[in-house]
Amino acid sequence: MTGMAEPIIEDSIDVNASPEAVWSVISDLKRMGEWSPQCKKMVVLGGDVRQGARTVNLNRRGPLFWPTSAKVVTFDPNREIAFRIAENHTVWSYRIDQTEGGVRVTETRTAKDGKTTAVSAFLVDKVFGGNDSFEDELREGIRETLGKIKRAAESV
Repeated sequence: MTGMAEPIIEDSIDVNASPEAVWSVISDLKRMGEWSPQCKKMVVLGGDVRQGARTVNLNRRGPLFWPTSAKVVTFDPNREIAFRIAENHTVWSYRIDQTEGGVRVTETRTAKDGKTTAVSAFLVDKVFGGNDSFEDELREGIRETLGKIKRAAESV
């Protein structure tokens, strides 16, 4: 169905590191451009990453660049951080769960009830080549991001 986003896109990776080491990587939103293939830069307004902090972001897909803004909606040190994108109402979260050998990091993109904004749905459909290909890219991007987070956290 055109214009409907997949409600949840999610993947996990096992990391041989402590929750604190992983948290030091995922909670440093200024470094998001190092992990994400699409979000090239996050600027935290007011300096500190905390509950309610706001960010201004620069995203890229091929030759296209577009800005977004976000608000940190979950900030639970060593467990979870999440931010809500103002322009499309999606929430991106990173959750840390203890395992026998370290931790499992889960990255999730949630679109409540499969809905984004009309502007976002239009851009995805007309500019980004349709919802299916865009969400396939998001899935691949999540895998790539998690791999980079793993490498960074394991070398802390």
